[in-house]
Amino acid sequence: QVQLMESGGGLVQPGGSLTLSCEGFGMLMSINAMAWYRQPPGKQRELVASVTRRGIANYADSVKGRYTISGDWRSLSLQMSSLKPEDSAVYYCNAGGVTTSGTYQPYNYWGQGTRVTVSS
Repeated sequence: QVQLMESGGGLVQPGGSLTLSCEGFGMLMSINAMAWYRQPPGKQRELVASVTRRGIANYADSVKGRYTISGDWRSLSLQMSSLKPEDSAVYYCNAGGVTTSGTYQPYNYWGQGTRVTVSS
């Protein structure tokens, strides 16, 4: 059974930094990429960053230069810096794959989420 567990969320001031972690258990060989999503209050869940087994990372435009994704299905992290109030959301870890065009494809493996609040 695939399980993902996020941790590291909390309250941080604008301009501050935070690192999220995700531990994976029971992964399948078909999983060849991992990602972080976030869901701001009242909005849809959105892809923030992904990384393939080969270490190729991609980022949403809104977080480029501020966020860094690293790791694999066993241990995945998201380093966040220069945080803004609009970064406030519940952050989710996801296990998935990559399409032939290089797009991240989420599988139905999600963690419970960890809340990040950026506020003074």
